[in-house]
Formats: sequence, C-alpha cells, structure tokens
Amino acid sequence: MGAVRHFAEVGGPVLGICNGFQILCEARMLPGALRPNHQLEFVCRDVALRVENADTMFTRRLATSQELVIPVKHGEGAWYTDEGQFMTLAARRQIALRYVEDVNGSLGAVAGVVNETGNVMGLMPHPEHAVDPLLGSADGGLLLAALVDAAAEHSLAFAGR
Repeated sequence: MGAVRHFAEVGGPVLGICNGFQILCEARMLPGALRPNHQLEFVCRDVALRVENADTMFTRRLATSQELVIPVKHGEGAWYTDEGQFMTLAARRQIALRYVEDVNGSLGAVAGVVNETGNVMGLMPHPEHAVDPLLGSADGGLLLAALVDAAAEHSLAFAGR
C-alpha cells in the first residue's frame, strides 16, 4: 500500500473498484467503510447510477445528473460513515456517484466517493464489466476512459519535472 499511497500523494490517479474500494477505505485513503448489504445477500445485477459530481478526473467525461447503467457484484458493498462526515463530504462534493435506487443500504445511496484532492476514487459498481453494448451497457467505458486520460496527464506532468 505504501507505493499506492505515495503515487496518490504525488497526484497520481487511483481508482478502487469493489474490493479495491474497501481497501482504500481501510487504508484511510478514502472516507467511510463498506459493510454487509442490508439484505445480507450477494447482489449481482445491472444498476442505475446518477453522477453527483462531474468535476472529478474520473467523471469529467460525464455530466452531473447523468444516469449510467453499470453492474454491481458484492455482498459487502454498503458504504457507511457517520452523519457528520457524510454532510461534510456532500458539502465538499466528494460524493461522485449515487445509486438511483439503493441496492445495498449505502448511506445516502452512495456508490462512489473521491478523496479531498479528487485523485483517489472508490466505487462499488464494476465499470470494467460495462464496456460494450453486447454486455448490456458501455457506460463504464466513460469512467475508464477518464481514468486513462488522467493517467496520461499525470505521466506527462511527472515526466516534465
């Protein structure tokens, strides 16, 4: 984790998907924690997400309030924090994605959050499984393409130092 933490500290983009989101929260690189789904069952299906903040390096190819269809596949995907921190995160626009209909009991239907500087993001849905209409949706490709853009920009900026 030391190398990941250092990469993030120098502005590198870090994306944690599903278990990666859990790890980023446990490493305190992202706020909150992931708990068992409220129904205590594994959820595996396409879900609708709403973009809450399109001004992050991960969501900049999207529009605020845009809806995406991306699958979830988890048994411990309910994001949680205390109410005070939740209000702070909302005010700072660190909530990046929400479920249109909460599928797991996440506080505020949160599906994805970013750190204070916006270069670390965690989300429970799997954008890598939504990259082709034949798979049901290509919406995940927009998030992944933004990650590639951010990585390229970071590499160019870092090489110029």
